[in-house]
Amino acid sequence: MADGRGDPGVFTATALPGDPRLLPTLTNAFLGTRAFRDILHAAGVYSGAAGDTHRADVPSPLGLRMAAPGARSPAESFTLNTWTGTFSHTIQSPGYTATHQLYAHHSLVHLMAFSITLRRLDGCTHPVTVQLQSLFVPQSQDLDLTPGPDFQGAHYIYGRTLVPEVEGGPRPAVHMLWTPIPQSLTLGGEERERCWEFLTAVAGSEEEAKRSYSAGLALVAAGSLHRSHVRAWAALRRSCSVELDGPLALRQALHGCLYYLLSAIPPRDGPGAPFHGISPGGLSNGTRGEDYWGHVFWDQDTWMFPNFLLLRPEAARAILQYRVRTLEGARRNAREHGCEGAKFPWESAATGREVCPEEIYGAQEIHVTGDVLMAFEQYYCTTQDQKLFREDGGWELVEAVAQYWCSRMEWSEEEQLYHIRGVMPPDEYHSQVDNSAYTNAVARRSLNFAADLARDLLLPVPEEWEDRARKIKVPFDEERKYHPEYDGYSPGEPVKQADVVLLGFPLMHPMSAEVRRNDLEMYEPVTDPAGPAMTWSMFAMGWLELKELQRAQSQLEKCFSNITEPFKVWVENSDGSGAVNFLTGMGGFLQVVLFGFTGFRITRSGLLFDPAFPDDITKLNVSGVSYLGNKLEVAITREETRMEVTETSRDPPASPLEAVLQSGQRFPLWEGQSVSFPTAPGWIQRSPS
Repeated sequence: MADGRGDPGVFTATALPGDPRLLPTLTNAFLGTRAFRDILHAAGVYSGAAGDTHRADVPSPLGLRMAAPGARSPAESFTLNTWTGTFSHTIQSPGYTATHQLYAHHSLVHLMAFSITLRRLDGCTHPVTVQLQSLFVPQSQDLDLTPGPDFQGAHYIYGRTLVPEVEGGPRPAVHMLWTPIPQSLTLGGEERERCWEFLTAVAGSEEEAKRSYSAGLALVAAGSLHRSHVRAWAALRRSCSVELDGPLALRQALHGCLYYLLSAIPPRDGPGAPFHGISPGGLSNGTRGEDYWGHVFWDQDTWMFPNFLLLRPEAARAILQYRVRTLEGARRNAREHGCEGAKFPWESAATGREVCPEEIYGAQEIHVTGDVLMAFEQYYCTTQDQKLFREDGGWELVEAVAQYWCSRMEWSEEEQLYHIRGVMPPDEYHSQVDNSAYTNAVARRSLNFAADLARDLLLPVPEEWEDRARKIKVPFDEERKYHPEYDGYSPGEPVKQADVVLLGFPLMHPMSAEVRRNDLEMYEPVTDPAGPAMTWSMFAMGWLELKELQRAQSQLEKCFSNITEPFKVWVENSDGSGAVNFLTGMGGFLQVVLFGFTGFRITRSGLLFDPAFPDDITKLNVSGVSYLGNKLEVAITREETRMEVTETSRDPPASPLEAVLQSGQRFPLWEGQSVSFPTAPGWIQRSPS
């Protein structure tokens, strides 16, 4: 059992899981691998055309195992420390310990490293030897690799992917330097302790690979390579800390989610290189046939993004810039389907063209285009960053999505409403349906945001945007007071995953508490219990909204069947099938804590709050909540809520804030001054003063 001696952020085991897919991942914004795996992946490096596009396998010198052949019954342990972003394997023998540490450097994103440390425990002077068992071969099924001259003691290979994503398109380059690895290491008879460090640098150019390798060597010489990584990682964890007083299993799950999700985003002061999006299984996975080939879905924009937005808005912006960069591909997708504007792909890689291997999803699961735009809207409401829209391509994307929805709708003379026909809703058990409630509601939200943003930017608002937003059909059963999933849906029909319940959150589609309850009651019993992991989080969100805390807890507990031991790696489906290291499920789970327990809701006028959490949780503390250039620390108990602005942006200057309770009480939020009030509904807004 991974008890971490009671520390919820340290997962320790004496044996590894039988399924190597469940080993912990080590990733940063550019590189990713799994512990003991002989391949790694680099962000944006895909090989294969169209539906065969997959993350290119880069051979990894990091995938070795340490063995102590002469040791008498050694004790082994394996630890993932989420506070230091480090995985370690320790062999404890009667006379010595051998420790193998592995990490993806958080701030030097082109660098991964491991160390082997041998330390004597007694006065014995016999040499101590450990073997390094490696499967590394400098070859790849996806890259045309050539050896180059050694550099500062490192071996060097370079090459390009074999097949471009689109005909005539670029084939990304890979340059890799690595410290040669001996078959064994020996601690001499007179030595008490020794540490050997091994670097692997991977980049898209020879210059960057050499620069990163040299920077790593300099840190090794100063004795501070691992320390520099731990310092960068710890600063990230401190700046977006989420802690709760509650059951150990819940706290462990929370720290696991934070570790795997935060590993995927660029460092705050990292290089200005383009970010390449986040796939459901992360950068460590996505070879051909695995974890959806490393493609980017709505999982990024709907399930992961809101957490990053609240805690790390710079990372959220990088995700949006990935979508801006792929806008031309999305325009081509729209044209190929006879539409105007931009149709974002169901599965995206480097170009924004559709790379889903099965045509039906790319053609019909069009809600992804609205999901992308909802992330832009949430970002705008939270940051008021007009530069993204005025100068950095955001407005062109918003406009193109609005144009797409207008061209995809048809007028129904019979109902005097606009229809969207022939789609697959989030519930993938149904296809070719008309008027998916979720798809049409997200289209309406897209059009409303486009119109609101145009006004803010002092641009003309096309009349058809507002007209179609008003007149698009969102199916509603007046008799039963609930939203049918699509035209012709019969109550009781099985549903794959969260669909209509997403109208309440994150869409915040207008409805009464009665309708919200009816939607939850209607779909909860017919949703496939073996469906994807993020589903139950959204039912928990709905019940928290309605203050049905026991029902919320029972939904949240379903998530635990998707969390594997001992390293808290999520699987997409509770039977172990689907994606592994399922960041989508983790994103949904984290949203329950960050948006469900707090009641945070992002609106144009303010950040709403209305806390509620299950009986076995007594306190929630979130540091680094970002809103309008301010960083807030928020501590909530059932009786009292405390808020403090801990940091304000200088350029552009942060907006002064106040907390307002529904009762009308106002509390100015000044930097460095803590305010407390009874826990109750309210909102944070720009202070009128």
